Amino acid sequence: MMTVLDTTCLPPAERTTAWAETTALALVTTRLRFPDPANFGARIAAMTLGPVQLSAMSYAQLVSYRSPRLIRQSDPELYQIAVITSGRQGIEQARRSALLGPGEIVLYDSSRPFTASAEGPGSCGSLLLQFPRCLMPLPDHTVAPLCGTSLGSASGVGHVLRQALTSLTETDSDLSAYDRRRLGSAAIDLAAAVIAHRADRVSSLPPESRAAMLFHQITAFIIQCLHDPGLKPAAVAAAHSISPRYLHRVFQVHGTTVSDFIRQERMARCRKDLANPSLHATPVSAIGARWGYPKASDFSRAFRTATGMTPTEYRRMCGTG
Repeated sequence: MMTVLDTTCLPPAERTTAWAETTALALVTTRLRFPDPANFGARIAAMTLGPVQLSAMSYAQLVSYRSPRLIRQSDPELYQIAVITSGRQGIEQARRSALLGPGEIVLYDSSRPFTASAEGPGSCGSLLLQFPRCLMPLPDHTVAPLCGTSLGSASGVGHVLRQALTSLTETDSDLSAYDRRRLGSAAIDLAAAVIAHRADRVSSLPPESRAAMLFHQITAFIIQCLHDPGLKPAAVAAAHSISPRYLHRVFQVHGTTVSDFIRQERMARCRKDLANPSLHATPVSAIGARWGYPKASDFSRAFRTATGMTPTEYRRMCGTG
């Protein structure tokens, strides 16, 4: 994520103007009203994923209005789907309105007038995914009735969407242009799945979008269950009411296998814990058991295969052993 604006770096008198100008460029043009301009503060960080943009924002109380006139002057024709992370926030579009709290998801359309508000208490925040309307795999007659309404809390497929967006904001690795495009497409598929679920029209999603949604649901399930030594492909397939054969096909499309994905995720967390100075007193065997290796010998063998060294050697190399 790249910080686009942090108003704490500006004199108080310049903060509201800077926020209005920045959001007009990074998001869409709106008219803004600030109930307490003297104490206003906000921050926006963004990343591009091909034609998709993900923004992480925090802001004090404000009201944002996109009028028909502003739409006529400039309309990038975007869908915007926001996951509320803090505060109470309101949305009104197409004669529909909702008051949203943390964990809820909302959809709106840049081509239709809307009013959005951040009401606090305290700072409000959201993760905002925006992408061209033409990339939405659902028809407009399915999406339009849901603009300006709550798509529900971040549970089920909504939870998967929130996890995916949060993980993207936390990534600290370089992403190639190809990686960014693929991640952007995956984010759109997840957003469409949330909308289709709310509209009870999952069957209207293209087969590739349904497959992408299933892949993300399964990987989220795996990550939550890494501690379980019984996490095997058969158990994963059973938990999602699909055959092991179909499960392997879903992962094959993404260039990996179920077993490889489980092993890589476990190893990533083991390496992180072994390199964590605050865990230097935690036995190596306890770290292995935490991530699904109850037998120390199995953990040592799996770790050596993955990294070329034992867990103890790796910890010593990181200076935490």
